[in-house]
Amino acid sequence: MTKISAEDRDRLENAFYLPMVLKVLERDQIVIEKSGVKLPRPYIELIEDTMIAVQRELATVKKYMKDHGMKVVKLKSDEAFTLYLFVYKGYEEQHNYFNPRLRNHVENLLRYYLVGRLKSMSPPSTGLLRS
Repeated sequence: MTKISAEDRDRLENAFYLPMVLKVLERDQIVIEKSGVKLPRPYIELIEDTMIAVQRELATVKKYMKDHGMKVVKLKSDEAFTLYLFVYKGYEEQHNYFNPRLRNHVENLLRYYLVGRLKSMSPPSTGLLRS
């Protein structure tokens, strides 16, 4: 059984989810810049503003983790799963994530940061520990 609270687990997971969101946004920005979109600037501005919001959230997560002695380490990855080590209050726990689940949650986060945050929606949670 995990010793990690649901809130802290979300923070630990965001330590690897948010960089994935940034990577998707960076790639999409390059695609739009190279595409034949007639007016690319509004799309680029939306992506840049979104990246700033994600970077701010990631900085908050990293500061919280540092202040509370929390750490995430990616141990290994294959075509189906990615294994992370969570260090939490002196304890170490390994968590295995199904890669399609990672992709789907990154998509949900991307949707939130592109649209939901502008509509004052709550950020998505993985919901694993909630009833």
